[in-house]
Amino acid sequence: MILVLENGIGAEQKAHVCRLLKRDGWSFAEVQGGTSPMFEVAGKPGQDHTRLRELPGVVRVIAPADPLKLAGRESHPQDTVVRVGDVMVGGDRLVVIAGPCSIESREQALTIAEEVKRFGAVLFRGGAYKPRSSPYAFQGMGEEGLKILAEVREKTGLRTVSEVVSPDKAELMLQYVDVLQIGARNMQNFELLKCVGKLGKPVLLKRGLSATIEEWLMSAEYILAEGNPNVILCERGIRTFEPYTRNTLDLSAIPVVKRLTHLPILVDPSHATGIREKVAPMARAAVAAGADGLTIEVHDEPEKALSDGAQSLLPEQFGQLMRDLYVIAPVVGKQMDLGYLDKAESVRRSRPGQADGMLRVVFPGESGTFSHKACTQYFGNEMIAVPMASSREVFGVVAAGDARFGLVPMENSLSGSVHENYDLLLEYELRIVGEVMLRIQYCLIAHPDTRIDQITRVYSHPDVLRQCRQFLAVQRWEQVSTTDEAAAVRMLKERGDATEAAIAGRDAAEICGMHVIEEGIETNPRNYTRFGVIGFRPLTAGPYRKTSLIYETGNRPGALYKTLGMFADKGVNLVKLESRPLHGKPWEYMFYVDVEADLESAANRSVLDALREMTDSLRVLGCYS
Repeated sequence: MILVLENGIGAEQKAHVCRLLKRDGWSFAEVQGGTSPMFEVAGKPGQDHTRLRELPGVVRVIAPADPLKLAGRESHPQDTVVRVGDVMVGGDRLVVIAGPCSIESREQALTIAEEVKRFGAVLFRGGAYKPRSSPYAFQGMGEEGLKILAEVREKTGLRTVSEVVSPDKAELMLQYVDVLQIGARNMQNFELLKCVGKLGKPVLLKRGLSATIEEWLMSAEYILAEGNPNVILCERGIRTFEPYTRNTLDLSAIPVVKRLTHLPILVDPSHATGIREKVAPMARAAVAAGADGLTIEVHDEPEKALSDGAQSLLPEQFGQLMRDLYVIAPVVGKQMDLGYLDKAESVRRSRPGQADGMLRVVFPGESGTFSHKACTQYFGNEMIAVPMASSREVFGVVAAGDARFGLVPMENSLSGSVHENYDLLLEYELRIVGEVMLRIQYCLIAHPDTRIDQITRVYSHPDVLRQCRQFLAVQRWEQVSTTDEAAAVRMLKERGDATEAAIAGRDAAEICGMHVIEEGIETNPRNYTRFGVIGFRPLTAGPYRKTSLIYETGNRPGALYKTLGMFADKGVNLVKLESRPLHGKPWEYMFYVDVEADLESAANRSVLDALREMTDSLRVLGCYS
């Protein structure tokens, strides 16, 4: 590529540019004879050339034409989300595909499908045609295997993924399969790529055994060029000299692909490692690296598997992995929604009879707040998220029946409970019917041409300013409070002053077309907010994972102790206990309690009955997952 420098640039400035290029690992040579001073610059494959525009004295970067005309980010800046039934691949929810390497029997497939769905998988994988290194190895059940996949979909609701090995099998597979997988050995089978491109079905494109990232993306370009936009990439390890794993999982490919293309990327740690005990660690690492999901091989009897049993997790191991991912996902801005399919189906069924046919959910604040993001992560995109001026207005609208659900912040890991919203639960006859947790990351946001040394004033909500006090302490800016962080970014845009900035989440910056100067400026990175979904009844049927209660014990010695001892005796885990003053009764208190059990289920009804006998008043605020 060519760097065009300012006309009249001095020798010292030019030498400074050379030093910066050398520091960052670029090779370069000055181009002679042009009307402006220029450097020809070359870097390593995948090196980020966008930063070259920021070098002092550089006015233009002339890059070679991008071969990724359809897959590249230059032509498609927004991330692509591929829809497979109710599942959205590439959004804020992690997508996990699970199942056996190959379909071996009807009983085997249905058994494994029920198990992986129970633990939170949203798509089912299984090979009906198996390209194998040995001609004597099991090659799959063919069309009979496809029929079993179709029965799995019918009985469990899991959409199916299976490998297409040749163009002449593609039309047959359309009758049975929801996602056509292109295996590693066929990544550069260009006739097959063009064939699936014409079919329009979602395609899971695995990286070849020795393919570069560019070759992999060019294979995706073949599919896109035939008119099929529904391409999902899958990193499954590449062949290297290392013999201790089946392949080498290239985790670095995830952020590289995220920068180069808009297509979603999954990771297959099963084929990458080939060893059962290595699958879960690599799956966790892939999510931490930014993958949109995983594809995991699971078998109920791996020692009897006809293919790849050594790398297949047992159902219980898969369940533990899903619980691990549930904890990891919020750290990287994702959700591991263990009730994804049931929730999506319920959203579809519970849509009111409006002209747009969408579920209406209300939240406090403006679009671009973390409350707005929590709405999307809990309900998906199949709803209308409507901003409200306050939490009280959210409760009022839901209580009046003008929205099916509301979503409000309940607790922050640093500042504690949002007491206003707990008090509103007592005032209104509504229940907590769900929860979602987000990691809160704040950005310094300004106009596109603003530099940090130009800023004199910053806007945000008072709580946000407090949570970023360490960053703000070294600046000498005027701090101006707003109703919420998204309102601060909107005000910044409307005022048009290049000396002003706002603090909010990245979503607010993108909505308003503003520029993120610095990310992660909150003082404590362990900053999480738990949001509660409120309504009259849950989206899905129980049993549920959690119950929230409020009760009054009266001012008697040992009264609270007895209730807590009862939970211990019954084996119910207590995860929250907080006292709040009783209105109109000075120095008397009620207690908010969260437990990890569905206390309204038949199995735990005795716990609730015993608690009623021990308390002066008791109210169940909600049972939910």
